[in-house]
Amino acid sequence: MKIVDRIRQNRPMLSFEVFPPKTESTFSSVHAAVERICALAPDFMSVTYGAAGFTSRYSLALAEQVKSHGVTPLAHLTCVNMTRDSVREMLGAMQAAGVENVMALRGDLPEGRQPPEELAHAADLVREIRAFGGFCIGGACYPEGHVESRSRSEDVRYLKEKVDAGLDFLTTQMFFSNDVFYQFLYRIREAGITVPVVAGIMPVTNAAQIARICALSGTYLPERFKRIVDRFGENPAAMRQAGIVYAAEQMVDLYSNGVTAVHVYSMNKPDVAAAIASALSEIAGR
Repeated sequence: MKIVDRIRQNRPMLSFEVFPPKTESTFSSVHAAVERICALAPDFMSVTYGAAGFTSRYSLALAEQVKSHGVTPLAHLTCVNMTRDSVREMLGAMQAAGVENVMALRGDLPEGRQPPEELAHAADLVREIRAFGGFCIGGACYPEGHVESRSRSEDVRYLKEKVDAGLDFLTTQMFFSNDVFYQFLYRIREAGITVPVVAGIMPVTNAAQIARICALSGTYLPERFKRIVDRFGENPAAMRQAGIVYAAEQMVDLYSNGVTAVHVYSMNKPDVAAAIASALSEIAGR
């Protein structure tokens, strides 16, 4: 099923994300995690492309595994280390595997590398996928602005260019204040961006994640969230529980305010995905 059609049904959605292994030797553990998360019957499962696109063959294998369990896969595709020809080759492989949903991303560039001239931006990749045909195309958006944008208005302008290139829906970077998300929705709707937006939530289950999140994205951390980390950060079990509860509360607020599509960055952790699904069993129809 194409994800945009599922979103338009306008009932609560819950999806999760997995990332491929870096080596074949670790594939079995990821394979087991995928099976456990698929058993939760998410509305779709996002399969990332791996750092610098080097794990593409594992990504497609995981997407096929997800589909074999009756769950809709969303396969990531990036500009990094790709040409127009290799993009078309990958799309052909996805199509042959029955994958019909693609997340089009520029991807994180390796240090010192420039993006390929023919695929310099995510919008270029979106146009290539749209021209190939047959796919529902998702894209990323950043409620607090992309770290490389000089202003939020510039970020929204580039986002509209990407949407106009052919996106069917957007998924947000993680956020920890729902007010940030609601304000972002207002800005992009004012700018004429009307495609559905899936809210991206990350349950933070250990304090070390916070440093990485802030370093990579500069995400705003509400005082309430900081107090949770300060109080429970050195107690792994308590931090895990507190992080799951915080994320679940965010999701309850989103659903109650009419946001029907919520995506959880579950990081190959079936226990976290299961805890979220259990906490929202009636609200999200689990």
